Amino acid sequence: MNFLAAFSLANETALITGGGSGIGLAIAEAMHSAGAQVVLVGRRETELAKAVERLGERAHYLVHDVTQFQQAPDLAQRAQAQFGPITSLVNNAGIHLKKPALETSTDEFQKVLDTHVLGAHALTCALAPAMVERKHGTVLFTASMASLFGIPKVIAYTAAKSAYVGIVKGLATELSADGVRVNAIAPGWIETEMSRKALDGDPTRKQKILGRTPMACLGQPEDIGWAAVYLVSPASKFITGVTLPVDGGASIGF
Repeated sequence: MNFLAAFSLANETALITGGGSGIGLAIAEAMHSAGAQVVLVGRRETELAKAVERLGERAHYLVHDVTQFQQAPDLAQRAQAQFGPITSLVNNAGIHLKKPALETSTDEFQKVLDTHVLGAHALTCALAPAMVERKHGTVLFTASMASLFGIPKVIAYTAAKSAYVGIVKGLATELSADGVRVNAIAPGWIETEMSRKALDGDPTRKQKILGRTPMACLGQPEDIGWAAVYLVSPASKFITGVTLPVDGGASIGF
């Protein structure tokens, strides 16, 4: 296999939840650039339509709320009827909740778990069986630094993203022998519109983040996108069950 073939996603179709903006869109852009057909999934149609227009040919979208678990099989059926076999599922959709742990209600906690964990599980159950049948496919989860170490005031988010690490290992042991690899990316602090709003108004926190990141800078969304391409491409054909930090060294910094 030559270099171009190793990293090519030609003839692959990736369904990416939360694909209309931020890291999800960056993953879609990178996979699209590598030759994949991409199907962006999210709740906001206007945002999805703009993203697809920006990407151009081989880009599509479907409106879906991942917390509507019972509708996951319908989404899988619609996607495959319109765009062919889904060979890569990227479980990226998520919500954030910043609140002290002891003030986080059960309902708030459950809402975060529903979006990240149960939503991802429902879609994986809807799409992975066909991958198993074809003996070809990948499932990728967007984890977090909160999967790797403690971060204050995000207890529900931490629980959800930590669950991804265990889910990846468990799914990998069940599916990998059937040609379906399962991995995760744990992004560090990435420069997105959301992070800019949060950090520009909190210089102390920004300095703390940069101070513990050996590369002393924020990452770019494309850094996550290209890591995603690697983990679903033939180049990583012997990699499964891992959570890859893409973080400028933050997870090993002091």
